[in-house]
Amino acid sequence: MPIRIADGLPAKQELLREGIQVMEEQTAQRQDIRPLKILLLNLMPKKEETELQFLRLLGSQPLQIEVDFLQMSSRKSSHTNASHLEKFYYQFNQIQDRYYDGLIVTGAPVEHLDFEDVTYWQELQSIFDWSKSHVFSCLHICWGAQARLYTDYGITKHSLPIKLFGIFSHDLTQRHHPLTRGMDDSFLAPQSRHTGIDEAKLAQHPELDVLATAPETGTLLAASKDNRQIFVTGHMEYDALTLDQEYRRDLGSNPQVCLPLNYYPQDQADLPPQHRWRSSAYLFFHNWLNLVYQQTPYDLTTLDNQSAK
Repeated sequence: MPIRIADGLPAKQELLREGIQVMEEQTAQRQDIRPLKILLLNLMPKKEETELQFLRLLGSQPLQIEVDFLQMSSRKSSHTNASHLEKFYYQFNQIQDRYYDGLIVTGAPVEHLDFEDVTYWQELQSIFDWSKSHVFSCLHICWGAQARLYTDYGITKHSLPIKLFGIFSHDLTQRHHPLTRGMDDSFLAPQSRHTGIDEAKLAQHPELDVLATAPETGTLLAASKDNRQIFVTGHMEYDALTLDQEYRRDLGSNPQVCLPLNYYPQDQADLPPQHRWRSSAYLFFHNWLNLVYQQTPYDLTTLDNQSAK
């Protein structure tokens, strides 16, 4: 089934080129189908690149999916054209009466700040609180995962001695969990962060399951017992060249910056890297959407009643 996107979204042409079926709003409105409704809270600077990365993973599914984009009203984006945001993005006050099957909260380049010092922290807290009664399952990426773990479970973050940067092999700790079903015992995923989380507190928390981990990175995947809160500390959504772009950006301000580990062939930055984590990323997102499809209520307004229990 095709993914449903706003009319005229720039990512459409690339998705079509890659063979991903796309349906614009005007066509979708003629169909009597209840699509999965997904909200993407995009905190990344280059929003159009991030849109494409997630739409690619969401669109390669047998389900019809409708995606809305959300931006923070308390933070003005300086890396994305204002007309793009005005045309394709909602602000929270415009969607707070809506209900969604899933919410994706992306990473954000604010790791150097304490959570409470982030400009949009209070607005983000409002969204997290709203999601408990208006979203069935929330998927949090990198800093987004750290922020929700801190907010809901009191799990703190800390600065790492050096940036965790590269492609790492992670081991499943639960092979039969619905989010990891069919995944290899060991699989690759990108990491790109300056902070880590309190691993001991996460592992011992009675409401959370650790699903995949690695000695170098700590936890990659975790989930609440009811699967309504999902956490990915890395960036499974990254394209093949995303780490290369980050490396060259950092190199411009620090000539001593380290190469991303296990990324360039023979550690030669002039050789094109391979996309070696694509299958695990597609399978993980497939599992998440399948879980949501099976467990989300048909009438999303009943989430209000579930959250009150």
